[in-house]
Amino acid sequence: MVKHIIIWNFKEELSADERAAAAEKIKSGLEGLMGQIDGLTEIKVFTNPFESSNGDLMLDSTFTSEDALKGYQVNPKHIEVATFVRSVVGSRKCFDFEL
Repeated sequence: MVKHIIIWNFKEELSADERAAAAEKIKSGLEGLMGQIDGLTEIKVFTNPFESSNGDLMLDSTFTSEDALKGYQVNPKHIEVATFVRSVVGSRKCFDFEL
């Protein structure tokens, strides 16, 4: 099993309302990929960080293998959501590892 964790920060110029709407769209878009991409076994987007956090939202996903993760990254359904994500985030941190 492979974990794929991402932490994003929204672009500074987004208003609070724009951030909230973007967070919901990202959450529904990414979580909606469950059952649609081979090898994706879990996917959850967290959108309500504590004030002590230094990220605005987090993706926690699990794949059957590194090859499954690579397939997800080029899957057109994922790319569609990722294109929106890139339009509203200013920074991204990623940590992938094997369980």
